[in-house]
Amino acid sequence: MTSLSTSWARIMAPVAGGDADAGVLAAATALAAPFGAEVAAVYAPADVADLMPWMGEGFMGGVQVTAVQSLKDAAAEGERSARAVFDATPYEHKVFTPLISPVWSALAMEGRLSDVVLFDDATAKGRGPLAETFQQIVADEQRPTLVARAGFKTDGCVAVAWDGGKEASRAARTALPLLQKASKVVILAAPASSARSFDPARLQAFLADRGVTAEIETISENGEPAPLLLAASKRVGANVLVVGAFGHPRLQEFIFGGATRTFLNAADGPSLFLSH
Repeated sequence: MTSLSTSWARIMAPVAGGDADAGVLAAATALAAPFGAEVAAVYAPADVADLMPWMGEGFMGGVQVTAVQSLKDAAAEGERSARAVFDATPYEHKVFTPLISPVWSALAMEGRLSDVVLFDDATAKGRGPLAETFQQIVADEQRPTLVARAGFKTDGCVAVAWDGGKEASRAARTALPLLQKASKVVILAAPASSARSFDPARLQAFLADRGVTAEIETISENGEPAPLLLAASKRVGANVLVVGAFGHPRLQEFIFGGATRTFLNAADGPSLFLSH
């Protein structure tokens, strides 16, 4: 059965005016280029409004005024730095958007109007000024998110973690444009590590109807699924692993770690395509 290819039109790359911006925009360009998509560099500074609850009502003394001005100066300097990196990025179809207070609501709207939001590995691991933004985009806004790691490319092998659940299903469907560009697609299934009964051949047929030929790699070992899936993705040479994110309540994920945190904290794992 033949079907039309799907596509992405806008890749959002949050930037903070730091050393990581160049790598983030390079990865966003690599993701956008095969689709002719727009790279939307969104500058997200620290929000002055976040200081207001600590300032007291109706009065701002000299210390408070100085703190606010310092934050504004830092935001302006960060924007200049981020814009310079953006201007130097060799990609024509791009746009730079600096956000103003309230920063988070503006950032959320930019994410809602993008096909994929891209972050670097350090941010996904909870480091840097955009770490909280990453969690909010994935878990609260539930936007498709790519964590770009070293060597990211769209035309390599993509592995799809599959357990038949709604998170994995949403991730596989949302990643379809990426799967259609991949040189090889492998469905990873670990039935011995799942409480669900599922048949990976069903996903294989679903993808075939949409122009994607996929292999199936069945993991026979029993154990925690995330480490098994990471090992299998390395074994099949996957450049990107597609996974459903935050399958358990977020408080539980925070306390116990969860599969999502294992994927994010992997030292030498593949890039991740996450969908919640």
